[in-house]
Amino acid sequence: MQTVSVIGLGYIGLPTAAVLAQAGKTVIGVDVKQANVDAINAGRVPFVEEGLETVVAGTVAQGKLSAQTETPEADAYIVSVPTPFKGDHEADLSYIEAAARGIAPKLKGGELVVLESTSPPGATEHMAAVILKERTDLTDEPGRANSLYFSHAPERVLPGRIMIEMVENDRIIGGTTAEASEMTRELYASFCNGELLVTDAKTAEMAKLTENAFRDVNIAFANELSIIAERQGIDVWELIELANHHPRVNILQPGPGVGGHCIAVDPWFIVSADREFSKLIATARNVNDSKPEIVIEKVLERAARFKAPTVAALGIAFKPNIDDLRESPSRNIAGALAERLEGGTVLVVEPNVDELPKELAERDNVELVSLEDGIERADIVLLLVDHDPFKLIDRDLLHEKIVVDTKGLWR
Repeated sequence: MQTVSVIGLGYIGLPTAAVLAQAGKTVIGVDVKQANVDAINAGRVPFVEEGLETVVAGTVAQGKLSAQTETPEADAYIVSVPTPFKGDHEADLSYIEAAARGIAPKLKGGELVVLESTSPPGATEHMAAVILKERTDLTDEPGRANSLYFSHAPERVLPGRIMIEMVENDRIIGGTTAEASEMTRELYASFCNGELLVTDAKTAEMAKLTENAFRDVNIAFANELSIIAERQGIDVWELIELANHHPRVNILQPGPGVGGHCIAVDPWFIVSADREFSKLIATARNVNDSKPEIVIEKVLERAARFKAPTVAALGIAFKPNIDDLRESPSRNIAGALAERLEGGTVLVVEPNVDELPKELAERDNVELVSLEDGIERADIVLLLVDHDPFKLIDRDLLHEKIVVDTKGLWR
């Protein structure tokens, strides 16, 4: 498996391609966006991730990494494409199906196809079925000249630390056969220093979902507690700090909701797989999804005293110190305030981006401003993300401002 094709060069696919190329594999990345392909072939990256551009530039220069829009022939394929929702929070597998149909004509037998996209149980088997339907001359029975091998290897990395955690974190490997698992383990061992934990494909799929559903349930507890505490006139951050002095209690921190492409999404894949017995997981998702509206109502209540209120929304990324706006509750809160503030203005302060997302940029009453400008002009300062620059501001600047602090940063 010296030649590897990574299908989808996004936040996970491109770092995966980069570390494989760094480990000595010849890697051909595939992406539908020509602009991304051109950037990568020039040694640049289309998004910000610490340490990624250096590796991409180096491996491109060495001829180990390249990108194109067409699927090539390869010894192994890693599919890292989106798995969004459709209908009632069911997984849309159309991107996986499209990738599978692109791979199918290139296969000769003996290749490994790894699904890395976070997926509901059974998605790897579904991907295999799509390929085998296209190629009836091939089989997934191991040991033959025309055999194909399928597996799932979910990522478990933190944005901002992807290049470190891609290499250092333990990895779950789940093949549809034992032979597929072993081939995948061998491929990932070429760059991963963490323990490689081998299981079957469905268990590997469920493991990633379980990790994020566990975190989601715990965040929902903190968010629900914050609502109750405020109604009771209690500082929830002091309350949690005190409760966490118990040796077996570790309550997480509340916030304006839950964002990102993992925790805000993955639990729904468990719910859609078994709606009858996933009541706790579904309730946690609903608690976290309802938190942004509570923040919005709080701001609107305070804004009602101004004829033309100006709200500085501090942070629209889904977590601190990154530029990733995917599934961000803060981004959605800023948009909702812009729509619902009568005669009002929303000043977005996001130090990690140079331009607003389209739905905000198109609004006449939304501006992207500096931290100093935002606070100076604001009637209401709404802290949504605890970016480092927000921790360091002069608190005197907040005097005579209405402050809504969803992160407990300025207690």
